[in-house]
Amino acid sequence: MKYLEEFRNPELAAVLLKQIKQQAQKVDAVKFMEVCGTHTMSIARYGLRRMLPKNIQLISGPGCPVCVTPNNYLDRAIAFSRLENVIITTFGDMLRVPGSSSSLEKERAAGADIRIVYSTLDALDIARKNKDKEIIFLGVGFETTAPTVAASIIQAGESNLANYTVFCAHKTMPKPMAAIAGSGKVNLNGFICPAHVSTIIGSRPYEFLAREYGMCCVIAGFEPLDILQAIQMLLKQFLDKKPAVEIEYSRVATRDGNPAALKLMADVFEECDSTWRGLGVIPASGLKIKKKYAQFDAEKRFSVQVEPAIEETGCRCGEVMQGIVEPPECPLFASVCTPENPVGSCMVSSEGTCAAWYKYELNVR
Repeated sequence: MKYLEEFRNPELAAVLLKQIKQQAQKVDAVKFMEVCGTHTMSIARYGLRRMLPKNIQLISGPGCPVCVTPNNYLDRAIAFSRLENVIITTFGDMLRVPGSSSSLEKERAAGADIRIVYSTLDALDIARKNKDKEIIFLGVGFETTAPTVAASIIQAGESNLANYTVFCAHKTMPKPMAAIAGSGKVNLNGFICPAHVSTIIGSRPYEFLAREYGMCCVIAGFEPLDILQAIQMLLKQFLDKKPAVEIEYSRVATRDGNPAALKLMADVFEECDSTWRGLGVIPASGLKIKKKYAQFDAEKRFSVQVEPAIEETGCRCGEVMQGIVEPPECPLFASVCTPENPVGSCMVSSEGTCAAWYKYELNVR
């Protein structure tokens, strides 16, 4: 299959691994962080971490949008679901994430009308077919999904769908990467930058990470050879002492990104401070709906009482997403917290670090 099997070629993987091992002989130790949940899953699925020399460490960052969504957002979404004549529409990963005292899954079991959709087009269709109901779409995600949500708001306006709103919690990636690089908690040398996000925003927004923080950066695709090639490129930058932003995923990503998608986002959203689970409030790292589209902002249309946010005692999801600890270091991992009974968001999402470790690395280390 074009652009799939070519990037899983074992002979080429062996060549890249040989190059990486030769480079690794010239360094004491390096740490690279991937900040995309799909990269996290691919690294675990293909056993890439175990193939690398011991002095090259891959750690996972805040690359799962569901995982970094804080409890106060979930609690408000749950409160919205309890309103009369409201239909909550959401991507599937959000359903099982525990809030402070409930989850969307539990609320649906109790009778709330909560529907899983695969795109904002599905949510708009539900709004058209249920004019007597208020449709709230849970807008969670990074720059990858934000343009589609922006487009849905514009389309709702053009179609006079007054019963469609978005509860917006979109976040942007470069600022939390800077927060981690500058925190001093993890001695990072570089980032494997997210592919899907980068197809939208391009490589320019990461350039300050190389310039101001000395971070080596490579935008990588998701296949095994993509990731191995990115590691080889990061090592070369590190050895040459020339941190930069390079694009391994050149078959899709560019320096300038997707102008149409960026225009949609700029039209509908504006920057705002945003709370990240584990990282706290990061200035200008989120997106909120502009005033001219306020009629489609669920927070402005609906007033609800929300319980004080409470985090689960013992869960170390926040530290996992900062790269401070690995999942097995959490006392709940694989005992109290499992995919069947998730305690933390990192175990719920299909892109979560704990879910990746549980599925692919639990019994092989």
